[in-house]
Parts: sequence; C-alpha cells; structure tokens
Amino acid sequence: MAKTLLNQKERWYADSSKEAEEIVAEAKQDDSLTMHKIHEKHNSKGFYFLVDLERTYSTAKEEMEKRPEKDDAPDGQMSIDEVHEGVPYTVNHDGSVTVENNDEELPEFEDPFADVEAKQDTPTENVPF
Repeated sequence: MAKTLLNQKERWYADSSKEAEEIVAEAKQDDSLTMHKIHEKHNSKGFYFLVDLERTYSTAKEEMEKRPEKDDAPDGQMSIDEVHEGVPYTVNHDGSVTVENNDEELPEFEDPFADVEAKQDTPTENVPF
C-alpha cells in the first residue's frame, strides 16, 4: 500500500507584519502553495501575526492514475486469469469444480467410518437438566 502526502496545512507565528510577509514570500516559491492568509491578532502582551499556508501536492485521482493497472481481486485472493500452482482443477460450465488426480501413486480416499452403524440415542427422561 502506498502512502502519499496529498495536502498540508501550516500555521506560522510572526512578531511583525514584515516577518509575516517574508513567510508568505518564501512559501510562494513553492508551486504547491494553494492558499495563504495573514491574521493580525492581539492579546495582553501585544500584537502578533498568524500566517496560514495550505499546500496541495496532488489529488487521490492523480495518485491512482500514476499506479500501474492491477487486478480487481481483493488482497489475498486470486483473479480468474491467474495460474494456480497447487492442485490442478477445472471449472465446469455449471459452476462445479473437477479436481484432476495426476498423482497415480496416491490411493483414493477411503472413509474409515463407512461400515460403522449409528448408535441408538438413549432416552433422556431421567436427566436432571
């Protein structure tokens, strides 16, 4: 997963109007600057300036267009066109799957419980719960 900075907001402090203008002039040299504001504020200590800068580097759409095309399959899942390196199988037209047994040395699966008869249930009349 790629991580890319799309936009950035900054707030600077300046003691004088001249310093605030210098911050803006320096920021204008960058092509990614999209907005700047200078706010004059005051408190009991005196006047000061806040400079807001906003930079936009790209949009999510632009970043997605930069990436190479890939499958729409979610992470961890294979697409239909990928080659499966495990057991070969065939998907039939009705949606069923046939697994080919290429290893002739392995016997077919035998159910060890095929000959076992089901045990009759015992009555539960005297069970306290």
